[in-house]
Amino acid sequence: MASKPAPAEGQITPADIKAKLSEIDGGLQSKAKAAAPTGVAVGAGLLLAVVVVAYTLGRRRGRKRQTVVEIRRI
Repeated sequence: MASKPAPAEGQITPADIKAKLSEIDGGLQSKAKAAAPTGVAVGAGLLLAVVVVAYTLGRRRGRKRQTVVEIRRI
């Protein structure tokens, strides 16, 4: 299939493409800057949850493996 050249009055130039890409990129960057504080808060919360779970599981395992010494008086 042969592609047809664009009509002369509707030609797309590299400057048109660059302008549209910069317009799209600008919109994405503003949204990313707005969402960054939320992402940091969620990441910190997940990290805290992982630390608490690891501490709790480690403490439980330590109690299970702990040696019990029984002293009897004669």
